[in-house]
Amino acid sequence: MNASSPPRQQLLLVDDEEDALLELAELLEGEGFSCFTATSVKLALSHLTQHPDIALVITDLRMPEESGMSLIKRLREHTTRQHLPVIVTSGHADMDDVSDMLRLQVLDLFRKPIYHVRLLETLNNLFPQPRMHLANPS
Repeated sequence: MNASSPPRQQLLLVDDEEDALLELAELLEGEGFSCFTATSVKLALSHLTQHPDIALVITDLRMPEESGMSLIKRLREHTTRQHLPVIVTSGHADMDDVSDMLRLQVLDLFRKPIYHVRLLETLNNLFPQPRMHLANPS
């Protein structure tokens, strides 16, 4: 990424598996996004309080203390965060989860292991990359 391009949106990644979290953060930062990571819902909520510019949350569903679903419910109850787009990643989502997600207006569900190409397509559709025409004529 060249230094002159401004960072893209801030994303919050939530997953109790640290390896998966870091791998995803690395991938997305390589695409120019700025990533915050949290290994629990509690940490995720504190990031959201500290960084009001976070534009999207990608959360795992199954986490030991509090589930991704409970995070989404809290976001939907929070007036300023009601419409924050959320993408869910899960190794084991069942039909009940899916119907909850539809009700909570989850943007997308990715089964783990995440298919990165499709995730990047989704993010690029949501946040089109700024086109730099004038800089660096090759």
